[in-house]
Parts: sequence; structure tokens; C-alpha cells
Amino acid sequence: MRVVLQRVSHASVTVGGEVKGAIERGFVLLVGVGHGDGEEQAAWLAQKIAGLRVFEDDEDKMNLSIQDVGGAALVVSQFTLLANTRKGRRPSFVHAAQPEIAEPLVERFAALLREQGIPVEMGVFGAHMQVEIHNDGPVTIILDRE
Repeated sequence: MRVVLQRVSHASVTVGGEVKGAIERGFVLLVGVGHGDGEEQAAWLAQKIAGLRVFEDDEDKMNLSIQDVGGAALVVSQFTLLANTRKGRRPSFVHAAQPEIAEPLVERFAALLREQGIPVEMGVFGAHMQVEIHNDGPVTIILDRE
């Protein structure tokens, strides 16, 4: 699994002109599921993200977690994170898991974040989404768990 984490001051996901999820302070989590990914990877990433200290404390040091600041997460499935661009000019997505594997694992990942006490909003799996991200910092971190 691969997650691109962006610390945000506001974010939303819209499908067909309708807002499906929105958060204020917290993380947008773009999630890619690959072949062989499962519960172990999802659990590790959820725990890592819940405790990741990337919010500033009173001394402007990145010392607080999303849990410490009462933030929320917007989880958006994004198979393109698994793109292979080594050959040619057209990305290959052969490393991305099939939807019947990826969708339940993204849902499980979101559930595991909720178990950590983080409010979670979701994008719509497989839909063409408009994602509005107000990256705060900017802070963008890539997390992989193979």
C-alpha cells in the first residue's frame, strides 16, 4: 500500500457536483492498493498515520499528531499511485490491485483510522472525483508499506 499524506487546513471531494466528503484541519490521504496488500499493511499505515507528529506545537515545532489536534482525515482511493513509468510515456497500472480487492481494503484502512479516534470522510471508490486540497505548510509525506 502507498499513501500520500497531505496536511490540510480544508479539503473536500465532489462527485457529479455533489460534495461527498469534507474536512477542516487534518489529512488528505490518497491511498493506492497494490497486489499482495492486506490487513497487515492497512493496520500498520493507520497506526503510523494516527501517531505521525506533523502539526506544530506552541513552539512552532512539528510535535503534535492528528489525534493531538483533533483533526480529521479525508481518504481518497487513488490507484494511479501505483503507476509504473519506467518504460515509454504511458503509465502502466499492472501493480495496482483489482477493484474487488482494493475497495474493501481502502474501507478497512478508513475503519482502522476511526478505531484510532480519527473522524474519517471518504471519496467514492472508482468515481471521477474533484478533490479540493488546501495543503497546509505545505506538508506532503509518502508512506509505503509492502
